[in-house]
Amino acid sequence: MMARYRSNCCAKIALVSFILLLTACGTPTPSGPATFSGELAYPWVTRQCDLGYRITGTEAHRKAGDLIIEELRAQGWEIYEQKFTYMDTPVRNILAWKGEGAGAAGAILVGAHYDTRRSADQEDPSQPVMGANDGASGVAVLLELARSLSWDTKTQRIYLAFFDAEDNGRLDGWDWIVGSSYMAEHWGEAGASPLKAMILVDMIGDADQQVYYERNSDPGLSQALWGIAGQLGYSDRIIPEYRHAMLDDHIPFVRKGVPAVDMIDFDYPYWHTTQDTPDKVSAESLEAIGRTLEVWLESK
Repeated sequence: MMARYRSNCCAKIALVSFILLLTACGTPTPSGPATFSGELAYPWVTRQCDLGYRITGTEAHRKAGDLIIEELRAQGWEIYEQKFTYMDTPVRNILAWKGEGAGAAGAILVGAHYDTRRSADQEDPSQPVMGANDGASGVAVLLELARSLSWDTKTQRIYLAFFDAEDNGRLDGWDWIVGSSYMAEHWGEAGASPLKAMILVDMIGDADQQVYYERNSDPGLSQALWGIAGQLGYSDRIIPEYRHAMLDDHIPFVRKGVPAVDMIDFDYPYWHTTQDTPDKVSAESLEAIGRTLEVWLESK
């Protein structure tokens, strides 16, 4: 991606006081055991990589999109395939949803990109990038959320977006974030509901996970998500400090006035190299992000 800028009463009383303080600040508290499983999410990383390099317009990329759609349908999600052409190349965004409506408050969108970069320009530009973390990890989280999420679908609609053509910026005249830009510009097709929030997950599977606040993200929404992560014991991984400012798939929605957050671990040494392979991704890292999102989404 571009310069995208990772037995003691006293103890019990202290924990309760901490949770009450977070609640008073507007952060929802976990209401029950999370069911998101990092062990179930991880195979979605390897299954994508087993297809090969998922470069926009290639057969491996088409198979990756079909795999995503197959799983979403198996989990009972409605599907919309948003197809268009960019630089003489077929592009396909995938949008899935559950929920009868969003009411006046609006729906929630959680997104990730599923394409991979055709040039490992941080190492060997003649070689493509496998994209185990930069692409496949975010998709894996969304597919496990598709299985594990449980909420009142009569009052809240949740969308899962799989963006295409994100990762070939600065190559042969291509821009970055092509798929998400198109989706944001054309939001409302197929009866899509207005959005009250958008969460992007990108490069979040690194075994050495460091997910900081992102400077172009909505501060209040960031604090809510990072607050939940802290309650779940992930504050050493999902760190409430600012580090990077990113041009990423959340930006087109920010430009449309949607509160949006980029959960990204940009401190990843294998970014845009041939070394971005499944062995660099851990189930624990996928689970930290997935459970944080699960608790937040189920509280809406």
